[in-house]
Amino acid sequence: MKKKFVFIPNSNLLTNNSIKIWVGKLSDLFTEWTFHSPKNKEEALEEISDADAAYGTMDNDLLSVAQKIKWLQAPAAAPDEGFYFDELIKHPIVVTNFKEIYNDHISIQILSYILSFAKNSHIYRDQQNEKIWKQLQETQHEIFLPESSVIIIGVGGIGLETARICKAIGMKTIGIDAKKINPSKWLDEIFLSKDLLKQVNKGDFIVSTIPHNPITEGMFNYSFFSKMKKSSFFINIGRGKTTSLNDLDQAIKNKIISGAALDVFEKEPLDSNSNLWKYPNVIITPHIAAHGGKYLDERRYDILRENIKRFQENKNLKNTVNKSEWH
Repeated sequence: MKKKFVFIPNSNLLTNNSIKIWVGKLSDLFTEWTFHSPKNKEEALEEISDADAAYGTMDNDLLSVAQKIKWLQAPAAAPDEGFYFDELIKHPIVVTNFKEIYNDHISIQILSYILSFAKNSHIYRDQQNEKIWKQLQETQHEIFLPESSVIIIGVGGIGLETARICKAIGMKTIGIDAKKINPSKWLDEIFLSKDLLKQVNKGDFIVSTIPHNPITEGMFNYSFFSKMKKSSFFINIGRGKTTSLNDLDQAIKNKIISGAALDVFEKEPLDSNSNLWKYPNVIITPHIAAHGGKYLDERRYDILRENIKRFQENKNLKNTVNKSEWH
């Protein structure tokens, strides 16, 4: 009997055209499977009832009727809050994600923030918009990256690629992660998360790539910023809810830190009344770190194809998630 795979509709990232292409390619490769792309929730409820695996965002309605489901491919590396609901966490279904497909794209975004702070590009752009010709004081041009340190919180694929790039321009790199990190030529020092507050004052740039989960929610707060060097910058391209924006606002206002670059926020879009919009030493981008990323669909397809192969061979799947930790 053939195995059945269902693409859950309205699962972000993939267009209907991409799904159609994937269904065609996978059907040619895996003749012992059938691939289905229901158009709406009603069709999805019917199709998933006897499915072995699925791609997309599952809700409790779908999960409750999926009698045979064993594997769910999440549509992102770190899906939005609510993806890992209680029933899904308790269910024996295996969840995999698309981690590491964004490594090169997002690490370059991080580098762009570091370079902007080092050379004040963001401030000169503001001046350009106002047609102001003014050189900043020499004291505002004191950052020399080959003598600067970057602390990367979350040393997965994105974090390690960021370390490689920063190392290439001479920076000292410090990696901090919840799990033990294997030694790497791109990391000068390695610590566990429990040591973060002891190490954070070593960094000129503090970069967060970590996901949002019950442990990391709100961990970057006023107390954390107070332990950073006053001359340092905070960069968040991980998940918005790891950072208290009110506390960051106070840290910027009180000159506890020198500035921040944010691509993700507690609530998106960022409220137009937020003070963070007005600070010249804060860079705000609208959750675009992975945008313009070439080959992302191809990378998603490669992971999905590999996992279908592993599933049918009863092997461990790639990028398996710890559901209770959401990553």
